[in-house]
Amino acid sequence: MDTLRLGRWQDALAGVECDALIVDAPYSARTHSGHDRGLDTGRYDAINGTSADRRAITYEGWTPEDVAAFVQDWSQRTRGWIVTITDHVLAPVWADALADQGRYVFAPLPWVAAASRVRLAGDGPSSWTCWIIVARPRTGNDRTGRPFSKWGTLPGAYLHTSDRPSHIGGKPLALMEALVRDYSRPGDLVCDPCAGYGTTLAAALRQGRQAVGAEMDPETHARGLEYLDRNGRARDLFEAVEQVTAAQELPW
Repeated sequence: MDTLRLGRWQDALAGVECDALIVDAPYSARTHSGHDRGLDTGRYDAINGTSADRRAITYEGWTPEDVAAFVQDWSQRTRGWIVTITDHVLAPVWADALADQGRYVFAPLPWVAAASRVRLAGDGPSSWTCWIIVARPRTGNDRTGRPFSKWGTLPGAYLHTSDRPSHIGGKPLALMEALVRDYSRPGDLVCDPCAGYGTTLAAALRQGRQAVGAEMDPETHARGLEYLDRNGRARDLFEAVEQVTAAQELPW
């Protein structure tokens, strides 16, 4: 099975069924346009570098109709959790779409990356938060036979991690590893239909899961294969212990 496939997810992942779907799909048109308006201001972005380093988003923002179609399709093909990272505009849209498919939807989880963005145009507060929407089947068991309703308590938020995304719209590898750990079991097949450079797929492989995803841009897909070659290896025992220890450290 090819881990990172080239093409639209509708084609490249046709017929694929997975144990967990973890995706960082396009955000709303409002978020995309706000990003692009700040490209030429000359202001400094504390995490992503100078504004000169920022690039325009080359793919379209999603509409509520896009979200609904995506959820309707993948809810039928995902046996376990669906996890999506999104903005404040589409967060309630994702929650409603997942609920409409009969899934149990939890309150949105913040992923906070302090100083990750500064407002480069206009006034008012910068947003350091993305929202994670998680939903599980209301009934049924996971691959190990344990009921989804007995999954257990999970983190109520995710804080900034030190590794810097390698591409526009990317998420830190440590964040995606945490989501894979929390919302899938070892050996599960994790799917990311909007894979980009393959960070979610690398995270799944490093955590002892199987992985499959799709990226429709040929250049991004090629770089994603290189990224997976460098980063998509299972963690050894000592790395795993260090990761768990770091995850337990609190910022206060």
